Amino acid sequence: MTRSILDEAHIHPAIRATISDSHADVVREVQAAIAAHAVVVVGMAQNPFPRKARKILDGLGQPYHYLEYGSYLSQWRRRNALKMWTGWPTMPMVFVRGVLVGGAQELQKLVDQGQFPALLAAAQTA
Repeated sequence: MTRSILDEAHIHPAIRATISDSHADVVREVQAAIAAHAVVVVGMAQNPFPRKARKILDGLGQPYHYLEYGSYLSQWRRRNALKMWTGWPTMPMVFVRGVLVGGAQELQKLVDQGQFPALLAAAQTA
């Protein structure tokens, strides 16, 4: 699966650094959390879906690391940087052993289909 990203040859050299540095700190923070924790949930305040994802994990007794970036009215640029990095359009973003599995609904499907434990174990041995 590939998604379209503007080729570097079509970006003027004078703005390349601006593009690569734009909110890179938040991407590095999430990358560090993914490297350090088996399950990471990235969410935002006031949105019920990060709470749903966390409730699913709590119900499984699965430890996770939670990162929260603003609310509907704040830090949207930082969240946008994460959306551009992952290609995932909504919050939360749930990572299992470094793999983006989607949001709360996708996490629930993995649990309902019995795939979550296998994904957690398989990714650990990979």
